[in-house]
Amino acid sequence: MPRLRLSDAEYLRRRATILQRLGERDITAVVVFGPNNVSYFSRFGFIPTERPIAFVLTRDTSALLVPRLELEHAQEFALTDRIVSYPEYPDLRHPMEFLKDILVDLRLSRAKIGVDSDGYGQLYGYRGPKVSELLPEAEIVNVADDIEYMQMINSEEELELLRESARWANLAHAYLQEYCRVGATETEISMRASYEASQAMIRTLGPEYRPLGRGLASAGFRGQIGKDSALPHAMTSNARLKPGDILVTGATAYIWGYSCELERTMIMGEPSPEQERFFNLMLEVQTLAIQTIKPGIPCSAVDKAVRDFFKENGLEQYWRHHTGHAKSTLVHEAPFLDVGDQQTIEVGMVFTVEPGIYVPELGGFRHSDTVAVTPDGVEMITYYPRDLASLVIPV
Repeated sequence: MPRLRLSDAEYLRRRATILQRLGERDITAVVVFGPNNVSYFSRFGFIPTERPIAFVLTRDTSALLVPRLELEHAQEFALTDRIVSYPEYPDLRHPMEFLKDILVDLRLSRAKIGVDSDGYGQLYGYRGPKVSELLPEAEIVNVADDIEYMQMINSEEELELLRESARWANLAHAYLQEYCRVGATETEISMRASYEASQAMIRTLGPEYRPLGRGLASAGFRGQIGKDSALPHAMTSNARLKPGDILVTGATAYIWGYSCELERTMIMGEPSPEQERFFNLMLEVQTLAIQTIKPGIPCSAVDKAVRDFFKENGLEQYWRHHTGHAKSTLVHEAPFLDVGDQQTIEVGMVFTVEPGIYVPELGGFRHSDTVAVTPDGVEMITYYPRDLASLVIPV
């Protein structure tokens, strides 16, 4: 049976790592508010609203602050020593006063505390005091970069979840390609492919499976059909497929919050010479980017190699975005395969590799593959066929 969740030991390792890292700067406690960060350390995944949720971690204990409506949910899933609930927001007593109670009880009133932000963000109308205002004698230090760096390096358990995601993204995309036909709308094709792949996941993985993400398995076009495929972030228009259309696709699946990114360029019917030329150039530059990635070089080097390719082949006018980004539990994550990002590539980092060529009035050409950095280069997490012959849809 594939791994479908992270072990408790993984969460405890993360806690020990952040405390050791911050302890070198005499930071004795951590408070995180970001949903991804709370989940990263506490195992508690939730829907963020105007009601603040916070996770507190010290060397001796941990505590989770939740609104009353999340109490039973937290009791079932959170890995923490203590759960404190408050009635509602804004209510007669502000939720952050309950957080202050926790911090005072843990004798942190004058401590050096690491936070991912100095208070809960202004989400859905929320307003409230900062941690530094709750504890004016404490020293509040932003440690978001430290947490983000930890999240850049994926453990073997995390990589297993990404590999499992890729298996179901692959199935969803296979359904998507199978159901493409002239006259069908992008909505009906996407919904059918996503539904059937999700049903297969549920049947195969059984009751232990939990997505902890934005959905189950999915595949679609997000509006990148025909000439609109030249818009990297087009919006769905429910277009009907026509002969000659270029289709830029996207597929993923959520496993315990982790998801890969799989994108392909497909063509309805025999490609024109112009379509074939740009497709092959796109495939060549994506291959170049994948082969360039290795530990020890800066992220910028990968994007520079791609941009040099664009210059050498007269494609600069068709360039729109950097080569890729990190990928694990969010849609886009740091570091970025961009000439402006000097972060050193390390073993365990996971990237999308997606240089695109966008030709107005013709269409866009982009594959995206998720790759994990290994000591010798990369492991291809996604594996759907990349060649043109495999991606031409008979009409």
